[in-house]
Amino acid sequence: MSIFDRQRLTNATFKLDVSRMRKGWYTDKYFVNIAYMLTALARLGYTYQGHGSQLPPGISSEGVHCGDIEVEMQWFTRRAGKTIVVGVDKALTMLKECTGYFEGDQFHNTADQLEVWAVHDGCIVEGNGDPMNVQPVIKVRGRYRDFAMLETPTLGILTRASRVATNVYETLKAANGKPVLFFPARFDLHEVQAADGYAYNIAVQRFNMDYASKLGPFVSTDAQGDWWGGAGGGTVAHAAIAAFLGDTAEAMLAFAQILPPHIPRIALVDFNNDCVRDSLLTCKAMFDRYASLVDAGQPEEAERYKFYGVRLDTSGSLRDVSVPPLGDPALDLGVNPRLVFLVRQALDTAWESWDIPARWRERAREYCQNVKIVVSGGFTPEKIARFEKLRVPADIYAVGSALFDNHGPTVTDFTADVVRIKVHGEWVDMAKVGRRACDNPDLERVW
Repeated sequence: MSIFDRQRLTNATFKLDVSRMRKGWYTDKYFVNIAYMLTALARLGYTYQGHGSQLPPGISSEGVHCGDIEVEMQWFTRRAGKTIVVGVDKALTMLKECTGYFEGDQFHNTADQLEVWAVHDGCIVEGNGDPMNVQPVIKVRGRYRDFAMLETPTLGILTRASRVATNVYETLKAANGKPVLFFPARFDLHEVQAADGYAYNIAVQRFNMDYASKLGPFVSTDAQGDWWGGAGGGTVAHAAIAAFLGDTAEAMLAFAQILPPHIPRIALVDFNNDCVRDSLLTCKAMFDRYASLVDAGQPEEAERYKFYGVRLDTSGSLRDVSVPPLGDPALDLGVNPRLVFLVRQALDTAWESWDIPARWRERAREYCQNVKIVVSGGFTPEKIARFEKLRVPADIYAVGSALFDNHGPTVTDFTADVVRIKVHGEWVDMAKVGRRACDNPDLERVW
């Protein structure tokens, strides 16, 4: 359930490999071993036999059935600052579908015997990195051996999805509300795309809520939209320009002719390492086709040639030929502020040199000045913030692997701790040193 629609996602969405998850296929082996040991001890009727009990004074260790011990476990992240929490619904689905035990080949689901509290996808938790001061996102009470093997996969989805969502959120903040296109699919296994795209969409909605914005999500693959009904979008790749002999304008005309009008016409203009030249050539070619169709009384066909934007994707090892060298890689190479300013200036004034009828002059000016600039290639929140500080006229940022970043301040690893156990019908504190039971006012009873 996200905070935006109040609807819990179910296994109809996630399509879990329930059979193997129940058997511990996706679980760190030490959890599998512990579940096996506790189950065996329960069948033997074992009770605590030791002499080092850490139970509080006055609570007897006699007759405690360790194999059937009930625990209170909490799931949390130690990422400092704010974390956009995502992955809760999938973790809950794992608990609902895979809590229980086997008798022979028969699995007995005992999820209905758990007490479960959880936040909603899209909630924010805050912390300072201290594990003694955390805000749990899931809390479970129940017989430990029945859900011990789910610690690994539940932590995995919370960690991955929350990290992506939080990185997206921070990138949106750096972009000052400009659209951020989600382009990291090529940098990881295809199996993670659905969860990643969902995390991105939650982050966009959270940003809109926090900053009164109206940004829409833009993912690059259909799989990234699978959990929330989105669809991938995109335009022209470098390979397509190669198929048109390196002629960017001709590739864009063909794209506009064939693809439906609702797909934005965004030309990739760095193929020949001359973004200004190819932006101008493409803009003129698209305008000429647009104007001729309008004059021919075919306005609907003309819509195909509305030029939405250009995308600059110059390699970080290259200096675009339109950028005068200054000797500083930050100022010369890749998609840098000077290149964007040069492309913007060239587009804004392109119409002035066109040989067109007077009645088209004003419309030509609007056509050129409405062309947006999309930048991509090595963009991070830090680079975006620098562009925004310099008021670089980039309209849209396309961001890839930076949204997977997981080092230093972006580490969003989740962990789970047993913090209480039930002894003789009473819940008592039982956490390892350095941990304690914590609360979160956003936790709600799930079942």
